[in-house]
Amino acid sequence: METLRKLVEQLPKAELHIHIEGSLEPAMMLELATRNAVELPYADVDEIRKAYNFNCLQDFLDIYYSGMSVLQTKQDFHDLTWAYLQRCQQQNVVHCEIFFDPQGHTERGIGFATFMAGFKSALDQAESELGISSKLIMCFLRHLDEQSAFDTLEAALPFLDQITAVGLDSSEMGHPPCRFENVFRRAAELGLKRVAHAGEEGPPEYVYEALNCLFVDRIDHGNRALEDPALVKRLVDEDIPLTVCPQSNLRLAVIGAMAEHPIREMLALGLRAGINSDDPAYFGGYMNENFFALIDAVGLTRDEIFLLVANSFKSSFLAPHEKQAHLDRITAMQAQQEGSA
Repeated sequence: METLRKLVEQLPKAELHIHIEGSLEPAMMLELATRNAVELPYADVDEIRKAYNFNCLQDFLDIYYSGMSVLQTKQDFHDLTWAYLQRCQQQNVVHCEIFFDPQGHTERGIGFATFMAGFKSALDQAESELGISSKLIMCFLRHLDEQSAFDTLEAALPFLDQITAVGLDSSEMGHPPCRFENVFRRAAELGLKRVAHAGEEGPPEYVYEALNCLFVDRIDHGNRALEDPALVKRLVDEDIPLTVCPQSNLRLAVIGAMAEHPIREMLALGLRAGINSDDPAYFGGYMNENFFALIDAVGLTRDEIFLLVANSFKSSFLAPHEKQAHLDRITAMQAQQEGSA
């Protein structure tokens, strides 16, 4: 197991399912609250950590949106993003495609110009100083209506050169993807890629809707697709990626224990799955910790680790030649490992 952990640490990785607001660590939440004179219902870092003890999506979202209140200035958004990118460097994540939730900020009076400037300064710094490439994915909150999503897309128009894709996140149950069919169609007309959270808490039907109504390029999560063999076949035949988040699945009670995680079944079925951290500050681990949990609990093998890492680069929105450069490096590392075995 220790050898496999070292392999994970050494491999360059891509992360495609990370909510930047979900990387707000307790210490930074407290620091930004002090900086901006925001009153939190927590006295110290320990109390914030205790509040992170939830076991369903809605309880998590309640504290998640509460935590956003400390993010108010360009510097706040820069600091949040830079802290995550430094974690990426430590964990050998060389490319990331970052979700952000504009409605969680605009409804508080924080405009696009503020948070987009903070994101951009940190991402530019990471590319120049750390060699980490990145894309931004603007998510619509599905518990709000489609008109709110349209308003958000309209407000984003001056910043589209910084945005690669749109996504759909927040409370899954009771908020089917087809409710957002028109705004996703408009996003496609604007040249944006499309992704959507579907099939973590929601049923397989939500995955079908993401494919049939939103015409997504990737499914975020997708665990419950395994309940429908016809859906699995379609995902395999159409080579639709799944951005899987093990620690999230455990903390939100999608699985009862990490030993029950279906990642190996996904790979065996031919699904193009990759590993991601989702909301790492809340779910107890960044990219490497998610891999480590699977190594310990389900016996993830060396070949499966290489496959998962390669899948993430293949599933990214990088240009074909950029993907190939990463894949060539992974292939060379795998050949070296096999040669020394």
